[in-house]
Amino acid sequence: MKNKTFTFVSLFLFSLLFSAQAQIPEGYPANYANGPRFKALVYYTHHAEEAHVDFAKQGVEFFKKLNYGKGFILDITMDLSEYPYEKLKEYNIVVMLNGYPSSQTERETFQKYMENGGGWMGFHVAAYNDKNAQWPWFLDFLGGGVFYCNNWPPQPVKLVVDNTSHPITKNLPVSFIAPDSEWYQWNPSPRENKDVEVLLSISPDNYPLGIKDVVNFGDFPVVWTHKKYRMIYLNMGHGDEEFTDATQKLLFINAFRWVVSKSPQGDPFKK
Repeated sequence: MKNKTFTFVSLFLFSLLFSAQAQIPEGYPANYANGPRFKALVYYTHHAEEAHVDFAKQGVEFFKKLNYGKGFILDITMDLSEYPYEKLKEYNIVVMLNGYPSSQTERETFQKYMENGGGWMGFHVAAYNDKNAQWPWFLDFLGGGVFYCNNWPPQPVKLVVDNTSHPITKNLPVSFIAPDSEWYQWNPSPRENKDVEVLLSISPDNYPLGIKDVVNFGDFPVVWTHKKYRMIYLNMGHGDEEFTDATQKLLFINAFRWVVSKSPQGDPFKK
């Protein structure tokens, strides 16, 4: 009798489930992946300032959490020399947390990758360059700005959104307080480049910015994209507080998703 009751209940529950599935209307809002949607490569190094390493370690965990459920293939490396072009081109996006290609071979590979539709998301020191960088292509890739000055010590700032309709910023408040960071100012400002779109800037309300090293004035973009490439740069990336704020984390997720969605092979989130 118990077996018959169990069978009846099982069949009843199955019929309810089948009925519910059959009644799902057209235009169902969710899109569930049957497998990983794309491949992402995250690069970081231990050969960096301690605060930049702290950020990178937390950044690795951040991207691992984004991959809960294996929505994409996530590879993490500390050695870009292991990724020649034929291997690198398999990745929809390369995230550089606290470093950039250093050898001539790595630089040539990265340039070829980007010029053939590759995707890049760079944080803070991943874009650092000065008169000693000796990589003209990378300077142009970043919009032409060379590191100029910075505040010290790290501190929170008020950020303002320059373009409230961009997919990266459309769900962000028009201004918000970002967590402690060391903020880089660039010269010339990337905003002066017609191919650059600045998405967020430090508000002039913050001046004078700093206690030891004080920035007093100037245009101060902190998030931008070079429209000739599938890329986004975010100036955040110093210390262990960058992932403490929900708004800033949303910004990071939006930026990551946007670069991935612009793939020449089509938006993988729609597949």
